[in-house]
Amino acid sequence: MAQTTIRFRIRPDGRVEELVEGVQGAACEQLTERIENQLGSLQQRRSTSEAFVAAAQEVTPSVGVHQRSA
Repeated sequence: MAQTTIRFRIRPDGRVEELVEGVQGAACEQLTERIENQLGSLQQRRSTSEAFVAAAQEVTPSVGVHQRSA
C-alpha cells in the first residue's frame, strides 16, 4: 500500500495550502473534507494528476479453450 502524505503550508497572510500525495481519484477530497471544514472557507481547489486516476480494479483474466472436431 502506498504512503499517504498531507502537507500544509501556512502563508504569512494566514492562507493555508494543502497538498495530498499518494491518494488517487475522489478519495483525496473525502480524506481532507473534515480538515478543510475546520480551517474555514475553501477559496480554491486545484487537482493534481493523481485525482484523475481511476481507482484500481481487480481484473480476472478469462481463458477460453476450444477443441476442434476431427
